[in-house]
Amino acid sequence: MKNITGACSRKYKTMLDFLAITWVDMLDIALAALLIFLAFKWMRGSSAVNVFIIVVSIYFFRLIVSSLGMKMMTTLMDMVLNLGLLALIVIFQPEVRRFLMSFGKRYDNLRNGALARFFQPQERRMNTMALSEICEACRAMSAEKVGALIVITRQNPLEEIVETGDVIDAKINRRLLRNLFFKNSPLHDGAVILTGDRVVAARCTLPITQREDIPPQFGMRHKAAIGMSEQSDASIIVVSEETGGISLVSYGQLTEVGSISELRLLLDKTDNG
Repeated sequence: MKNITGACSRKYKTMLDFLAITWVDMLDIALAALLIFLAFKWMRGSSAVNVFIIVVSIYFFRLIVSSLGMKMMTTLMDMVLNLGLLALIVIFQPEVRRFLMSFGKRYDNLRNGALARFFQPQERRMNTMALSEICEACRAMSAEKVGALIVITRQNPLEEIVETGDVIDAKINRRLLRNLFFKNSPLHDGAVILTGDRVVAARCTLPITQREDIPPQFGMRHKAAIGMSEQSDASIIVVSEETGGISLVSYGQLTEVGSISELRLLLDKTDNG
């Protein structure tokens, strides 16, 4: 009888072993919760958030069936998760890139550190004259309600974007920028890429953001600017054709500019890190 009782006790003890929680388990749970929270925060507002919730639900279901000893269901859930995660990386590439770019933005805060000179790429800074020409061009286009999309390259090269347009390679000039975005110009439809003090290309195609929280008053130019900022560290100036309003987009954040002086201050701040 004692042997039977002891065997039953050991059996139930084995079944309930997974409920024994140590400080390592608590740390494991806390880190997993933090990662889920951060992933949800970065995906919030995009079409990926619903899929992310489903993936998390499948993972917790997998933990339950594994704890209950359901080997077939555990194997099936493992296959779904492994293949599903690979598919999600391909399908939601913009969201993944935006997630990684967020870490890149935090890395920018270390640019003056001891290791920055070894790992940080050459930044393409604009001189004062080039910034003045850009601001004056935006002032004129805003007054005339001429739509414009100007991409200012920072550290990340934009060769793939440049290849979608026509190469210009000319010094930045307010008259040139206004002519490129003139409504009857064959190059006005698309974005202009600026690097250093040069106009590199015009009529370039930018990626469109998949976010669903964009206010309705912002059109395709604003969505293209946000999409470009999600995939690079570039700063993008948008001049609205409908209202003449000016916006500056950087790292997925859109800032409406009230004056040319404010635009200049924001560009100086962005350019100087």
